[in-house]
Amino acid sequence: MAAGTLQLEDLWPCLQGMIPAALSTCASDGTPNITFISQIYYVDSTHIAISHQFFNKTHRNVRENPLACAMMLDPRTLQAYRLQLRFEHSEASGPLFHSMSLQLQAIASHTGMTDVFRLRAADVYKVLHIERVEGFTQLPTPSPSEVPSRLFVVKELELVRLLVERLNKVELLGDLLETALQLLDEWLGFRHAIILLADERNEKLFTIASHGYPENGVGSEVGFGGGLIGMVARARRALRLSAIDHSLRYARAVRERAEAVAGTEAVCREIPLPGLAGAASQIAVPLATRGRLLGVLAVESTDPLAFMPQEDTILTIVAAQLASSIEQIGHDTEESSPATPASSQPARRTGPSPRIRRFCFFHADDCIFVDGEYLIRNVPGRILWRLLRQQQDQGRLEFTNRELRMDSWLGLPEFKDNLESRLILLRKRMEQKCPDVRLVPRGRGRFALETDAVIQLSEKTG
Repeated sequence: MAAGTLQLEDLWPCLQGMIPAALSTCASDGTPNITFISQIYYVDSTHIAISHQFFNKTHRNVRENPLACAMMLDPRTLQAYRLQLRFEHSEASGPLFHSMSLQLQAIASHTGMTDVFRLRAADVYKVLHIERVEGFTQLPTPSPSEVPSRLFVVKELELVRLLVERLNKVELLGDLLETALQLLDEWLGFRHAIILLADERNEKLFTIASHGYPENGVGSEVGFGGGLIGMVARARRALRLSAIDHSLRYARAVRERAEAVAGTEAVCREIPLPGLAGAASQIAVPLATRGRLLGVLAVESTDPLAFMPQEDTILTIVAAQLASSIEQIGHDTEESSPATPASSQPARRTGPSPRIRRFCFFHADDCIFVDGEYLIRNVPGRILWRLLRQQQDQGRLEFTNRELRMDSWLGLPEFKDNLESRLILLRKRMEQKCPDVRLVPRGRGRFALETDAVIQLSEKTG
């Protein structure tokens, strides 16, 4: 393409799959074929890729006659562009194939079509020429220079630098998570975001913090490989979906399947994942450091073109700093936890008679209900039950992280147990469901079980 002509980078909105593109090919005998394709993938400044799933005719044609033509529309302006292409090769493995396959699997997992939508190959084409097609929609359209650019600007880079510096100064995990989400909103415009931490032993992620949603969803779970978030956790690489259908919302995850398999009792143990009604674009980025997955940072928007490569890069930088800070805080807390058990003075109650809180522990799935409503399960559930039992049987009020790590009944992993994050999750769920029974920090590595209620405990072994 000659200097001064359109470049692929000028057409990012056209490459997001919001409006299907038309791909024209021709067999060796001159028979034409036109196929609508959901998305054209950017490879580099002179190449694009098209997924080979069902379009066998197109696949055969370009091997007989490598020339093709693609017509795309800019969803912001309805300006049409024609790409003259030449098929070069097909990839069934490698980074490009893997990236396209992950995106396809993320969409398919939301719709229950994982076994149907499988990428066979990524067909790579060289872009020979890009042409602006005038009058295609009979609407006045601006030139690319009149459309706001999505390229990096100095101001945004400066905000990213300041955000990273702020995160590096936070000393407590809970403060770190809340600060990160708040600054992503106020400084960088990511209004709706979720942080999930990984439980690699059970191959699940659990929501520990969210921002911008009516319900915070703390404690909700996503399995590795489930939807966009689960796919990012499994692959440990960022993934972006633009112009997605409204049915691809986070809150749909696994609830119908759980109800069909285990009935309503199992469903009541599920906490809905926060989701934005009418979500049209999503990005999920792994929180990973030194080859270890710590969690996933996910954001979404109702704007189908809210997230471009610029936002991808910003979130990747923030996620790297966030993962490093999470690991360092966990390391610092573990090393500074005191070895001596805390005092066990009885709680003092004043004012009206306290209400009764009834906690029931289900041994079958390590699940705790409070006053008949689901509260927490798995390791956080066992932790709470141990604390409640020691408070009732021994009068204990204060505890240390170290003694929990030494308690084999809790089932914490020997290496990188994420105890701090589990305690934050437990504390937030208690604030929601039983605020008169609280876990209160008493310095690094220490906390207290405070209560303004009369606690009754029961267990079910079946």
